[in-house]
Amino acid sequence: MLGTALGSHSTGQTTVTSLAVANPGSLIQSVDWLAIAPPLIAALAALAVLVTDLFLPARHKRWLGRLTAAGLALALVSLLPLAGGSPRATFCVQNVTGATDTPSISGAAAGGCSYVADHFALVFQLLALGGALIAALLSAHTVEREELPGGEYWFLLLSSATGAALLPASRDLATLVIALEVASLPAFALVALRRDGRGAEAALKFFLSSVTATAVMLLGVGFVYAASGSLHLGAVATGLEHAPAQLKPLAEAGAVLTLVGFAFKVAAVPFHFWVPDTYTGAPLPVAGYLSVVGKAAGLAGLALVTTIAFRPYAHTWGLVLAVLAAVTMTVGNAGALRQRFDTRYSAVRLLAWSSVGQAGYLLVPLAAAGYAPTTADPLGATAAYALIYGVVNLGAFGVVAAVGRRSEAGVDDFRGLFARRRWTALALAFFLLCLAGLPPGVIGLFGKVVVFRAAVDAGLGWLAVVMAVNVVVALYYYLRWTAVLFAPAPDAAPAEGAAERSATAAERRLPVSLTATLGLTASVAVVLSVAPQLVLQVVGGSLF
Repeated sequence: MLGTALGSHSTGQTTVTSLAVANPGSLIQSVDWLAIAPPLIAALAALAVLVTDLFLPARHKRWLGRLTAAGLALALVSLLPLAGGSPRATFCVQNVTGATDTPSISGAAAGGCSYVADHFALVFQLLALGGALIAALLSAHTVEREELPGGEYWFLLLSSATGAALLPASRDLATLVIALEVASLPAFALVALRRDGRGAEAALKFFLSSVTATAVMLLGVGFVYAASGSLHLGAVATGLEHAPAQLKPLAEAGAVLTLVGFAFKVAAVPFHFWVPDTYTGAPLPVAGYLSVVGKAAGLAGLALVTTIAFRPYAHTWGLVLAVLAAVTMTVGNAGALRQRFDTRYSAVRLLAWSSVGQAGYLLVPLAAAGYAPTTADPLGATAAYALIYGVVNLGAFGVVAAVGRRSEAGVDDFRGLFARRRWTALALAFFLLCLAGLPPGVIGLFGKVVVFRAAVDAGLGWLAVVMAVNVVVALYYYLRWTAVLFAPAPDAAPAEGAAERSATAAERRLPVSLTATLGLTASVAVVLSVAPQLVLQVVGGSLF
């Protein structure tokens, strides 16, 4: 299970293969290339796209998108050799005798490893690379229609995916910060690629708020290092537990400040204010990418630092995350309720506020990890819900990209969609019902039950009640949007009848890439609704 993989409740006896040291007396280490293959392949694909763009004629630029999708697919395939085997570690430090400390997933050894490909890392790498692949498939038509610079777009997307894939396997604070920035910095540029003015404004808000959060986090990391004497997560936990009394306030302040950067990526309140404006200003596939892959990266980092490095402060950060979860889901749903369906950008803004509310649900199992007994595994609930949310939320953004074409679309623009595009309307309705947690979106209901159970098992009854109330409140805007899809379409003026019919016929023809991507995403969501135990198998270790 994920909790054991992270070592939040382990005894430190889990064996890690591939210790990656050439010989005890040498500082030169051998690298476990198989363990680092997923982020490495994504990085190499980014370089290949950048170089190919220099020599490729303009008429063949669309091949860059296909190269990007192929690179991400290959990175996903590289997860398979790591599945089912023992965790693998590399970039390990040596102790004073020259021998490598036997690393464990908990990092209980005096030294530690900077990269560990354990079950936790593989699950979140699956989410990050899979989400990036779906975003790339959705982007193929957007790049061409909005005349975005193809080479830069695909390079930035792959670079950000590299950081998102690296972060779950990172086991020291320095690598975590670097991975988080590698995932974030290209995302700023992706948001700014739209040339309508809103993209630059959205990117500036995103950038300023992100660098502020990063600066605060780096200050916290410095405090933690000063108090613990190490950057490796397991050693940090040991150092904080035995820190002198005079360093306790410094350590506690560092722990709080360190969590700020990851809370920003998750879009937890009060670090959520950038989300609506950034999503509306970004290309729609980029908004979907940020809502899933960016959130997954922040969630993985938050899980690592809390359950390993800051385990001595479990009850403190458990309470903090519980309060953050309650406030985040409440503010997110309140913001979604305030959206008017007849205004521009309301479709994307509604999904943006919905993603803030969903972030609150994702934080619930992390908060439960601070209180859960050693036999429980609340982190598995976080991973399960993250996988479910990633599939259906990217699908919803894909439908908005297909129908609205640009982020200016309002919810009322989807009125009567069932009469124009039956299967597209059914797909969006299914995605919205999954997000709401209603049948036939069984997988969404399943995810919420798993999260709810994690809170109850950890004794956080009050948080479970807050979550239940928010789930009921969210039904209003999800069901209202679903009803709009099946409402009668507005009548066209008689003088515009021929033009309207021509436009309607033209808009029914979706690009092949969008049709295939929406079909793939909807199929995965349907399969998971029919057999939700597949998610538990992935998270629980049956497939990894």
